[in-house]
Amino acid sequence: RDRGPGGAQIPARAAPGGAEATQAVPPAQVKPTDVSNYCPTGCQRRAQAGGRETSAAIVGVYVTAEAKAMEKELLEDYRFGRQQLIEIWGHACAVAVTKAFPLPSLPRKQPTVLVVCGPAQNGAIGLVCARHLRSFDYEPTIFYPKRSPDPLYRDFTTQCEKMDIPFLSYLPTEVQLINDAYNAVVDAVLGAEAEVAEGTEPCAAILATLKHIRIPIVSLDVPSGWDAEAGGSGGISPDVLVSLAAPKECARRFGGRQHFVAGRFLPYEVQRKFELNPPEYPGTECVVAL
Repeated sequence: RDRGPGGAQIPARAAPGGAEATQAVPPAQVKPTDVSNYCPTGCQRRAQAGGRETSAAIVGVYVTAEAKAMEKELLEDYRFGRQQLIEIWGHACAVAVTKAFPLPSLPRKQPTVLVVCGPAQNGAIGLVCARHLRSFDYEPTIFYPKRSPDPLYRDFTTQCEKMDIPFLSYLPTEVQLINDAYNAVVDAVLGAEAEVAEGTEPCAAILATLKHIRIPIVSLDVPSGWDAEAGGSGGISPDVLVSLAAPKECARRFGGRQHFVAGRFLPYEVQRKFELNPPEYPGTECVVAL
């Protein structure tokens, strides 16, 4: 065991390089794009939250059934592979993290990020996100307690191991250890996957911990513990949301600091069929801030 900040013990592979707290610098503010015409359902939805319009309220959203139908079409009609889609989304999520938390803005000397992965597809996207964060000079650490037997997911795990990304043996229940050691947490636990229940272990224990941490949380597609359509009630409160392809219904209730969408790769005919009307992506960007 190594010693973390304040002498607290962290598992042998968990120590993020002895992170030291420095004076916090506010993350760079990403200039949001005009999303007034972005409405996946073909209608304009606007709402007020605390006297201001939220990105989740301004943009249109679509339901889980449409999301599954679009992914099915990408896989079967356009011959995208599962590995290809997970790679595209994982890379886009890593890019979104770099935009929300640029290296110069991080409050700690070491650019540490904790990536918490569940056993299904959202967890695999988290593994790819961690690998790309490592390539972007961040120092990710992965907590992946229930590893999937899927050969594809095992390949993603091997890639992270070969890049010397540490895996935590357990998630500290003392949240101060997490607050002291990392700049942010990437929530890739549940997402929109209905087959994974919030109340099952180890997901329940993970969510109980994430609800109490003070450092920013970046949720991938759907914040863990939230219903993909109804939203969250007493769940985690992410600071950043990265919607994959297009925002889901629950994104209307997102009130965090930044909301990104990663859907530039979608073929035009898919965008037209599902009435996505996506916002304009600047330059060659694969994500856009809403």
